Amino acid sequence: QVQLVESGGGLVQPGGSLRLSCATSGTTISRYAMAWYRQAPGKERDMVASITSGGSTNYAGSVKGRFTISRDNAKNTVYLQMNSLKPEDTAVYYCNAHWVVVDYWGQGTQVTVSS
Repeated sequence: QVQLVESGGGLVQPGGSLRLSCATSGTTISRYAMAWYRQAPGKERDMVASITSGGSTNYAGSVKGRFTISRDNAKNTVYLQMNSLKPEDTAVYYCNAHWVVVDYWGQGTQVTVSS
């Protein structure tokens, strides 16, 4: 059974930083494209950042230059380093693993940016 478990969310002040982790079990992530999505209350779930199996990255325009996605295949873990956080970054952040027609999702971790 494949499981993705996010961690690292919490409450942070504007301008602060958080590092999210997504630990995967039940499979090896090396062949998967991995991504972080987020969903704010009343809004759709949107892609924040993605990284291919080869290490190529892509970012939503709203986070480019502030967020960095990375992967450690040996640890079966994907990370999202979030700097210069803004109140509009407040959302539940979800980890996604994608390969061909297969998609796995984590349960999400709450990130709240507020003073």
